[in-house]
Amino acid sequence: MGNRRLGRSAIVVSDICMGTMTFGSAVDEPTSHRILDQCFEAGINFYDTAENYPVPPDPKWAGQCEEIVGRWLKTKDRDAIILATKVCGPSHGWIKGSMRAGMTALDRHNITRALEASLKRLGTDYVDLYQTHWPDHGVAYDETMETLDELVRAGKVRIVGCSNETTWGLMKSLAASERLGTVRYETIQNNFSLNNRRFEDELAAACRHEGVSLIPYSPLAGGVLSGKYNGGARPAGARFSRYLELGGRQAAMANRFVNDKSLASTERFMAIAAQAGMSPVTLATAWSKQHDFVASTIVGVTAEAQLPDILAAMDLVLPQDVMKAIDGVTKEILYPMG
Repeated sequence: MGNRRLGRSAIVVSDICMGTMTFGSAVDEPTSHRILDQCFEAGINFYDTAENYPVPPDPKWAGQCEEIVGRWLKTKDRDAIILATKVCGPSHGWIKGSMRAGMTALDRHNITRALEASLKRLGTDYVDLYQTHWPDHGVAYDETMETLDELVRAGKVRIVGCSNETTWGLMKSLAASERLGTVRYETIQNNFSLNNRRFEDELAAACRHEGVSLIPYSPLAGGVLSGKYNGGARPAGARFSRYLELGGRQAAMANRFVNDKSLASTERFMAIAAQAGMSPVTLATAWSKQHDFVASTIVGVTAEAQLPDILAAMDLVLPQDVMKAIDGVTKEILYPMG
C-alpha cells in the first residue's frame, strides 16, 4: 500500500481511504465492522466519516455512522488509525435539521459544538483530519480558520481540510491563514473520477502550487463506473436507484451521475479495463490515485464482496497505453473539443 503525506503535514496515509457514509443506513453495524477490519488487515490506515452521515440523510440516523466507526475504533490501536471527520457547513438541504437544529454555519459556535459532539460519538479525544464539509462563503474565512486553529492548539485536531470547495474559496482560505498565522487547509475533498475530471481545470494547479492534497471521493462515480447502471438497469438497493425513487433533490443528483453521456463513457472504460485484464472498479480506483496532486482516494462499499476489486488497485500503476486510452475517451465523449 503506497503512502503519501496529507498536504505539507507530517501525517502519512495509505493511498486508499475507506469512506463510511453508508454505515448505519445501507450497511448494518456488523457488516460495517467486518469491512473496516478487512481494510485494516489489507494495510489501509485512513478512514473518513462525517457528523451528518449516513446518507441519504434521515433525522433518525443522524450521527450513527460516527458511532459505528467509534465502536470499531475501540478494537484497534488508536495511533494506528488516521481518522477524518467533518463539520457540515451549509449543505443545501442535506442536513434537514438533524444536526444542531439545522445550524450549519462555519462560525466559532457551530464548529466547536460540532467537533465536541463528533469526538463523543467517535469515542476519541482527537481526530487526525477535521474538514469543513461544505464551504460557507457567508462567514468570513478569518473566523473559520481562527476557530480551527484553536482546536488544533487544544490538541483536539491534528490538521484541517476542506471539502466541496471552489478554487476561489481554497485560495481565499489559504490567504486568510497566511495573514492570520493560523493553521491552513492541508487537504481538499472533492468529487473526482473518470467521469468527472473538472478538478483538473483549475483546482489541480492550485493544489500543486500551494501544497494541498486532493482526497477524491466517488472514484466510481457513485457506482456508475462499475457498469451496474448500464443498459438502463436500476439495481435494487443501489444508491442512485434509491435516489431516483425518492425524487426531488436526490433524483436530481442521481441524474447528474446516471445519464446518456456517463453511461456511454462507462461502456468504453469497461472495454479498456477488460483489455487490460482487470475489473472496471480496479481501473477506476487505480486511475484516481495515479495523480501527483492526490494523497488518498476515498472508496466506499455496501457489501464485503465489493472489496476485492478495490483492494486490487492498492499497488497497481496503470501503464501509459491504458492512461492514453482513458484520455481518448475523455476527449471524445466527456469533454469533446469543438
